[in-house]
Amino acid sequence: MTEQVLEQATLGGGCFWCLEAVFEPLRGVRNIVPGYAGGHVPNPTYRQVCAGRTGHAEVVQIDFDPSEISYRDLLDVFFAMHDPTTQDRQGGDVGPQYRSIVLCHNEPQVAAAKRARREIDEKGIWPSPVVTEIEPLDVFYLAEKEHHAYYRDHARQPYCRIVIAPKVAKLRKEYADRLQ
Repeated sequence: MTEQVLEQATLGGGCFWCLEAVFEPLRGVRNIVPGYAGGHVPNPTYRQVCAGRTGHAEVVQIDFDPSEISYRDLLDVFFAMHDPTTQDRQGGDVGPQYRSIVLCHNEPQVAAAKRARREIDEKGIWPSPVVTEIEPLDVFYLAEKEHHAYYRDHARQPYCRIVIAPKVAKLRKEYADRLQ
């Protein structure tokens, strides 16, 4: 019996509820948790992060099996499921906590993220330049329990129906071959 070797990716592109809902159904994703990273305040709370003064972004940390889904595949989904061209915002969610950011766990991830960002820009997929930050992950703080599996537990709430459901529908349409 072979031992499964998992890798991690940490991504922020707006509300972590959206990203969790988008990445969770992908084949090869073993675990996904929301949290905070990229800031300067230790052990931040949701309320502190939402105030926009901690420097943290809302992110998801994804444990994935690279034999089933590559880091680059995760990046492709990431860049397709949020607008990486808006500074400190995603739709109606505004503030530095909603910025587009890739927090890398190692040097190969830094290189892959920079390559993906450059290729997205070169292809002209978005009408404006990509502003996604790419930096090493310093520390990840787990979000409070009520933010875990938020879409799954609250799919009928207006925010989930209006903002998250269309992203999940887009994922199912464009990445059907990568779903569990």
